[in-house]
Amino acid sequence: MVVAVVLTVSTPFFWLLDNPDTGQLVAASIQAATGIAALVWSLMQSSTSPQAEVTAADTGKAKATGGGRASTGVRSPRNLGSGPVRAERTGDAAAEGSGSSASTGIDFS
Repeated sequence: MVVAVVLTVSTPFFWLLDNPDTGQLVAASIQAATGIAALVWSLMQSSTSPQAEVTAADTGKAKATGGGRASTGVRSPRNLGSGPVRAERTGDAAAEGSGSSASTGIDFS
């Protein structure tokens, strides 16, 4: 963001240093406005999207066979968000067969 600010502020000055004509003045104005708009947009973006609380509670049984995955808890990618994740009183999970997996808690894979 620091680089964006420096480029936004400095670039139009290159247009304006050499007695600009109307076209150069318009181009410098458009360039500055575009840079400011991009800076405002980047400030409004969040590095991690907020996530509501996720809870798995009182779940039933789950069974995976033949390379499948079973989960009675929460399965989520780690970079999904920043909200709290809980697994309470989850059910039984069983995995049978090669490559199968089971989870009763929180799985960030």
